[in-house]
Amino acid sequence: MPNNNLLALDVGSKRVGVAIATSDVTIARPLTTLDREAEDFWQQIDTVVQAHEIDELVIGLPRGLDGQETGQTQAVRAFAEELSGQLSLPQHWQDEALTSVKARETLDARGGNYQKGDIDALAASYILADYLQEQGTTL
Repeated sequence: MPNNNLLALDVGSKRVGVAIATSDVTIARPLTTLDREAEDFWQQIDTVVQAHEIDELVIGLPRGLDGQETGQTQAVRAFAEELSGQLSLPQHWQDEALTSVKARETLDARGGNYQKGDIDALAASYILADYLQEQGTTL
């Protein structure tokens, strides 16, 4: 990932968890959660991309337990297609199996209060960490 800033998206029907890894710090970290129903949703994504000088996107791809495509898989693919109309950045798919479960378990283990959006942003960081690991980028 030399000289690339990556943004990962955990796409849900209501929210999109966002995580980032930059070329100077190749560690995936949660960034924010965006409300898909917000009027300025696409502008918010563009603002994040511009503010962090994002070069590429990593989108979590949900699948069924046996790896099959599901209704949510198709919804995320449709989102990615719409996103490509908004941003001219390379997109990469990354399996998101159990990332939300892992995020919830991590936040539960930390104790304290958290919001559903915190789960989404942390899940996005796990998606990005998995992508970086598969690309051979040391974390």
